[in-house]
Amino acid sequence: MSKKRPIHPDRIRTIAGSFSWIEHHFVGGGFLRALSRDELLLYYFLVTVGDKNGVSFYSYDTICELLKMELDTYITARDCLIRRQMVAFENGVFQVLPLPGRCPHLEVRKLEPGLHALGAIFKHLGRQS
Repeated sequence: MSKKRPIHPDRIRTIAGSFSWIEHHFVGGGFLRALSRDELLLYYFLVTVGDKNGVSFYSYDTICELLKMELDTYITARDCLIRRQMVAFENGVFQVLPLPGRCPHLEVRKLEPGLHALGAIFKHLGRQS
C-alpha cells in the first residue's frame, strides 16, 4: 500500500482565523449521496461559517444572496437538514449538529416522468418470471 503524500507539501491547509470541518463520516454515512444539491450547498455554507460550536447567525436574505438561492429553495433545504438532524435552527441562529450514525430520511429522488429507478425495473422483471 502506498503512503498518501501531499502533492504540494509547501501548500498544506491550516485552520487560521476560523474553525470548520466536515466529518469523513459525511460520505460513509450516506449523507453526501442522500442530500440534494441545495441541501449540500446550505450545509457546506453553515459548516464553513459556524464557530467552534457550529453556531452561526446569517440572515436568510444574506444566505440566499451568497448562495444564489431563491427563498423557497432555502426554506426547503433548511427544513430538510433539520429533519435529517444535521442542523438545528431557532430564532435565526443555526447550529451544525454531530452527524447521526446514518443519514436519516434517505429519500429516493423523484425521476422525470417515464423514467424508473433500476431497482424498480429489476423488481418488475423478477415478478414476471
